[in-house]
Amino acid sequence: MKNIVLIGFMGVGKGTLARAMAGKTDIYAIDTDDLIESLTNKKIKKIFKKKGEAYFRALEQKTADWLAKNVQNSIISTGGGFYKVKNLKDIGTVVYLQADFDWIYDRITKSKNAKKKIKKRPLFKSYEDAKRLYESRVPEYEKAADVIVNVENKSTEELVEEVLEKVKASQSSS
Repeated sequence: MKNIVLIGFMGVGKGTLARAMAGKTDIYAIDTDDLIESLTNKKIKKIFKKKGEAYFRALEQKTADWLAKNVQNSIISTGGGFYKVKNLKDIGTVVYLQADFDWIYDRITKSKNAKKKIKKRPLFKSYEDAKRLYESRVPEYEKAADVIVNVENKSTEELVEEVLEKVKASQSSS
């Protein structure tokens, strides 16, 4: 099986779904932000603050290159802007986890650890700025995706099944 690469806006649930899929399939889940933090020994928030977004995007590309060359049969959750890497399709089947902005915003701000979730996302500082970013990215996510799955109001178990089913169909037709 090719890798499954989960893309989508920050807070849509890529990491949560990757971990659930790993548990269901016995396939490793890898998070690109975790890989970058491990590589740099710095939190994403600090990288953005000290080195800027361009530096962070270069780290994402370095991570994408490593994944494409070294990782197989894995579920890869990505940061919200990871879809911009040049070799995304070389890494695996790309699954766009789609949801309306307000659903994502509510998911983040109404969670039991909302402050921590917001603090972890440097581009989610203001509602208006985050919404503008979301709106600019949606067509790009759609263009990058092999498979699109709407995640709103579905249980994690339902999403695991839907993603695996759609990825299997996508991989068998290509």
